[in-house]
Amino acid sequence: MKLQETRGHKLLLLFIAFIFALALHSEKAQAQIIGTLQADVPFQFHVGSTELPAGQYSIQVLDDSDLTMMKISSADGSKSALFNVMAAQANSEPDKTELTFNKYGDQYFLATLFEEGNPDGSQVVESRDEKNVAKNASETQEHVAANRQGQPGN
Repeated sequence: MKLQETRGHKLLLLFIAFIFALALHSEKAQAQIIGTLQADVPFQFHVGSTELPAGQYSIQVLDDSDLTMMKISSADGSKSALFNVMAAQANSEPDKTELTFNKYGDQYFLATLFEEGNPDGSQVVESRDEKNVAKNASETQEHVAANRQGQPGN
């Protein structure tokens, strides 16, 4: 009888640990951009160490990247870049889906991505290029409206 009670307690503890692990994993999943975002960026910009021309872009989290890697691609597929992201938290629920760019002089660097109504978004990991430019210039921000693929613009 004692052996069955001990085994039962171990199974109960294992089950509780499993539920706890699932709860932690679900929080992490909320920090991602779901699906594909589309944006018309009206200026040349940098993502990581890649410089991209103005134009229409789609952005998505890479599968199996543990929510830390995203891909941006031009609408015609001729330009693309991979970049690292980490979870970001907005001060309040964004009222529109948008990309935020850090602007140093005449150079723009993709900084954050947020979806309408979701304070959990993605922050682009600052590249070495951006750190170097930031040392010598003051920063402002530029916001560009985006939308989920298949939805009309905001």
